[in-house]
Order: sequence, then structure tokens, then C-alpha cells
Amino acid sequence: MKTLNVSLADRSYPIYIGPALLGGDYIRRHLRASQVMVVTNETVAPLYLNRVVDGLSGLQVETLILPDGEQFKSLAVLERVFDALLKGRHARTTTLVALGGGVVGDMTGFAAACYQRGVDFIQVPTTLLAQVDSSVGGKTAVNHPLGKNMIGAFYQPKAVVIDTDVLVTLPDRELSAGLAEVIKYGLIRDAEFFRWLEVNMGLLLARDVAALSYAIERSCNNKAEVVAADETEQGDRALLNLGHTFGHAIETATGYGQWLHGEAVGAGMMMAARLSAAQGWLDPGLLGRIEVLLTSARLPVTPPENMSADDFSRNMALDKKVHDGQLRLILLNDIGKAILTADYDKQLLDNLLKEQCRGDS
Repeated sequence: MKTLNVSLADRSYPIYIGPALLGGDYIRRHLRASQVMVVTNETVAPLYLNRVVDGLSGLQVETLILPDGEQFKSLAVLERVFDALLKGRHARTTTLVALGGGVVGDMTGFAAACYQRGVDFIQVPTTLLAQVDSSVGGKTAVNHPLGKNMIGAFYQPKAVVIDTDVLVTLPDRELSAGLAEVIKYGLIRDAEFFRWLEVNMGLLLARDVAALSYAIERSCNNKAEVVAADETEQGDRALLNLGHTFGHAIETATGYGQWLHGEAVGAGMMMAARLSAAQGWLDPGLLGRIEVLLTSARLPVTPPENMSADDFSRNMALDKKVHDGQLRLILLNDIGKAILTADYDKQLLDNLLKEQCRGDS
């Protein structure tokens, strides 16, 4: 078992990574009182809920099972969490445990940030994407029909408990979606890791335990360093959103849940790389390496066939990185070197969208 630390002064917290952690004391040691609510979904509950609850025996534990899917990451479903907390008379010393993927983690964290103006929560991510990205860093939110993750808060967990055993039951498509966020770290700040991924992608897809554990640890370490330096995304933390402006536009336009988040990010990262090359900032020869790695991870590298350039433009205008009316994008200077900038050629962006969008042909 490995322990990393997210260094945020008095709000610092550990990330535990290893096998067989669900039934251990890694949750219990971070509880302030005996009241606990475990929030999960219909897919994860039959697999792991009992194991977590058994590990909390002797405490006042309630459970809440939400519907599974990005389309349920909404204010309406969030109200179910508040309803359960109020009906159970949960006090300010209660702890919410988010057992599931990114949707469960984001919604539970947002509920914790809001309930009685803030209660403790612990992340127990059960998808690769949540383990390497969304469970770490304190971003919590729900979606709105006009934009993804537009309603939320920065609110840090008390701990992140990553049990690598749960990846055995993860569907292949979800595994690939998680690998998009793993690849992202190599692209934005860790060229050595990118090269490691080029060599070891086959092992990751085969669910080799050692390879997956290493990829999770390296990804979490990268994210922990970025979050410690820029918790509320005033600067470098925005680099973690490589491909996300394009990706969120895909998710919003196609309807939440049609494309998995990681699939949309995979296509979005390739679009960002192509724009970077068109700008003359990224060696065109590197585009092939990036595309090969994304494709080998079984990720899409082009947007959906039915999306138009107008779909992209409309949804990208609502991106959270818009500043003073200027859409800022994360682009690449090299593998391992990313920048946040609004100083790109807008005509080149328009050209890229028209070239990539088969819905315009």
C-alpha cells in the first residue's frame, strides 16, 4: 500500500493506494463521529457496498443508492442526497463516503460542501478515471443542460481511498475512459510517463496489477503536486483540463452519458494537439505519437459524426476558462509541456472545427 499526500496546509489529506482497502480502517480513521452516510449507485452497490458497510460496523451507517450515469449528475438527483441527510438527522459531524465513479464523487462532494454549510466527506473511487483524476483535488459539481460541471464548489475530501482490486470488475470501455486522464498527465507535464505509457499500454489494458498501480500512483502524484500549487485553478491547475474544453462540448452536444467523459477528453486532447501543431507550437511529427497512444488505449481521436462546428462554438463559449470574453485553451508546446492561452489564431480554431466536424460536410 502506498500513501501520497495532497499538501494544502490544514486541509491536507492522504491518498491511499493499494489492494483490499475497502474493508480496512482507512475510512474509519478519518471519521469525526459515529454518523456516516455511504452514497453509491446502482451498479457499484451490489459489488462493493456491503464490504464498505461491514468495515464500518459499530457505527451509525446509512446508505443511499443513486441511479448510475452522467445523465443523473443533476440538481434534481442531488436533492435525494439532501433528503436522505435531513431524514436521517445527520449532524455537522457526519461524514459522507462517496463510493463510485466520478459522478458519485462529484455529487457527494458537492452535497458535503453544501449540507449545513459543510460536512466531511471521503472519496472511495471505483473507476480508473475517478481514481486518477476526479477523486483528487476537491472539484465537486453537477451538470446543467447548458454546460457540464457549471454548478459546484472547490471542497476537499478528508481522504481518498483507492482500492486497486475494484478495477477487476470495471468494464473495458470504462477502463479506456480512465486511461484518457492517465495519458493527459504525460502530455501536460510528465514526458517520461508518456514514454512509459507508450511501452506499457498493453499491460494496462490487460489489467496487469503492477502496471495499473504504477499508473495510478504516478497520475495521483502529478495531480497532487498541481493541486497543492493552485487549489482553486487560478493558474497552472487549468492545465489539467487539456482536451476538456473540446470534450465538454462533445458531452453537452451529444447528451450526457452518450460518450463517456474520458472518451470525449481523448478526442478533445487530439483536437488540442492538432490545433497546437497548426499554430506551429507543436512539432507535427509528435501528432502521430499522440494519436497512436490514444488509439492504442481504445479511445476516439475525432469528434462524433453528427457534431457541427456550430455545436462546438456554442458549447465552448460556456467553458469555465472563458475570461473577459476570451476563450482560453490548453495547448501543447511539446509532449510534457502545456500552456493556457487565449493568444491563438481564432481562424485556425475555426478551420480545425470545420475539418473535424463531419456533421458540416
